[in-house]
Amino acid sequence: MNKHRIFTFILVLTVLATAFSSQAQTTVYIVRHAEKNMKDPASADPALSIDGQDRARDLATLLQPKRLLAAYATNSKSSKLTAEPSAYGHGVKVQVYDPTDLAEFASTVLRQHTGGAVLIVADLNNVLNMVEAFGIKSTMPPLNADDYNYLFAVTVNGDSTQLMITQYGKLKKTVK
Repeated sequence: MNKHRIFTFILVLTVLATAFSSQAQTTVYIVRHAEKNMKDPASADPALSIDGQDRARDLATLLQPKRLLAAYATNSKSSKLTAEPSAYGHGVKVQVYDPTDLAEFASTVLRQHTGGAVLIVADLNNVLNMVEAFGIKSTMPPLNADDYNYLFAVTVNGDSTQLMITQYGKLKKTVK
């Protein structure tokens, strides 16, 4: 009888450990803000253009099946508006982050949102830096001013970190 209880106890511990370790995987989705409305040159903080609004909705559709626990954006209107459809679809609010200390921010994100997914909307000059803050050395060349369609998915599971780069939304056609 004692051996049976010990076996049951070990089995329960093994199942719980397996369940916990599978929940420890955190995926951070990093994107650049969507296209801005540049029709008002006097605006220092423009909203999204029609294309940008479409891209933000495309991002929300792409992230809908994920377990999004949080959405972060810089304080710019374009970043917050890019994150809003995804955040709204998961019942979370867009939180503003300070892009001056990305390593600390990345550490906080992983500590607070273990086991789920997080969306981070960055500005052009911080997208690849944000990827690197999560432990990935990017071999990708710097993004261009018209690169809005990249989605960087950083998956962290214990000491293992992986990067998957995809594209989303309408791809811009180059006119020559």
